[in-house]
Amino acid sequence: MLPLSRPFLAVCLQAVLAVANTEKAIFLGPASIAVPLEHPTLDDLGLDVLSPAAASSPSIRTRLEAQFPTASYPHGAATWLLLDGLEEGRRYEVRVCWAATQPTAFRVITHEVEDVWATPELITSLWEYSTSRLQAQAASDDDGKTNRHNTPPPSPIIAPRSPSDGQPQAQKQREASVLLLQILAAADYVSANATVMRDVARVDADVILDPFVLLNAVPRSLLPTAAYIVVVAAAAFYVARYVVVARLRAFVAAAAAAAADDKQGDRKRPNKKTR
Repeated sequence: MLPLSRPFLAVCLQAVLAVANTEKAIFLGPASIAVPLEHPTLDDLGLDVLSPAAASSPSIRTRLEAQFPTASYPHGAATWLLLDGLEEGRRYEVRVCWAATQPTAFRVITHEVEDVWATPELITSLWEYSTSRLQAQAASDDDGKTNRHNTPPPSPIIAPRSPSDGQPQAQKQREASVLLLQILAAADYVSANATVMRDVARVDADVILDPFVLLNAVPRSLLPTAAYIVVVAAAAFYVARYVVVARLRAFVAAAAAAAADDKQGDRKRPNKKTR
């Protein structure tokens, strides 16, 4: 037992425990709206963009700001992203994945653009995040040149506008199904370290946009797993049938041989005469 236990112990010592958390939201792609191509536009907000057309599995690895809940921010700090290039009526799933070593309570909410403009709390939160993000980007510029990100972003207008310079309206806007994604992150831990309690570290997270396929039934990211399961199940079925048939044939042959041997033995056995 000792020689066999050593390799097992070595494997256990090399094993790494991976623990992670996931928060997600499932929604349907909204109807298309007119998105301006001239300033002010949604690009002026400086938000990270997730689009199902960006890659086979669109995702962003980022560091989300978090804070302890307060009266002004009961659900923590807000991070905003833009979901662009959606398809009306298609089901989508957006997931936030982060390590369990950073205890955080997340809320993932999608908003239509018109609802954000019409809600003071939402437009204020979006404005604060966009302004701080653009100012941070401007401060990190090494060339020191002035650009449009040095000033707060103008409020985008999502509505058809009549052309004033004779330019066709179609060239001034595009039809797109878009949503604004709000991620609220609240620190969810208690520490005796005053510095840790005062300065909440950013949370390393992956934000993933996963469209559903096959009549809005299965997330696209699960297709390889589903295909693998189908292939393994089909192979197991044929292998099992081959093994079972082979064993049945061997069993029948063995039974027939045993019966033949018994019959031959009965013939060779001498009959005892009774006196």
